[in-house]
Amino acid sequence: MVRWRAVSSPADPHADQPLLTEGPAPANARLTVILVHGRNAAAANIMEVARALRLSDVAFIAPNAAGNTWYPNSFLAPVASNEPGMSSGFGVLSRLVESLIDQGVPSHRIALLGFSQGACLTLEFAARHPRRYAGVFGLSGGLIGPPGARREYAGSLGGTPVFLGCSDVDAHIPLERVHETAAVFERLGARVDEQIYAGMGHLVNADEIAAVRATLAGTSESDRSPSRARG
Repeated sequence: MVRWRAVSSPADPHADQPLLTEGPAPANARLTVILVHGRNAAAANIMEVARALRLSDVAFIAPNAAGNTWYPNSFLAPVASNEPGMSSGFGVLSRLVESLIDQGVPSHRIALLGFSQGACLTLEFAARHPRRYAGVFGLSGGLIGPPGARREYAGSLGGTPVFLGCSDVDAHIPLERVHETAAVFERLGARVDEQIYAGMGHLVNADEIAAVRATLAGTSESDRSPSRARG
């Protein structure tokens, strides 16, 4: 059971939003994955990724953003223009991680996965709160902030596997930001797998699902293919 005690306020709009869970209880699961949905989506949408992974011994938790949007503007906008939603979203993730740790689930058994706006929130959170996670997966996303933002993150991810998957022509995520994100996570001590897909839309493809599954299953799947499927 995930404990959820925060109460929303204008300064913390996402605090008391519902959680969607699937799979075993975190205390009984091999791993727990926190899934973060994109803009104008919901926890139910990102949970489709969990089902595609087909990992019955993994617990999945998906928080919902107030109004189904974590922050109002582009992730490339000045950071202040996306407050208080952005910091409220970080608070949601922080409380979830700490709640799991309090229940005896160590961080190396906790993974973070996000798509689109949820990927940006997830990646920025992991960079700001580095520790050894089971994995960090950013699907069509990158670190938050305008071009030229200073990336002064302290700490280490201790060899955490980080997967970054994105199209080379994504209308929302500049390719340069994906490369920058990969470089930052490498500096933070992560093992980064960056995959860029030619001509792909803003979606999750089958190769990304296979890569996430391989990491979470603790295997190295050799049959990953660039075939694409919406997720």
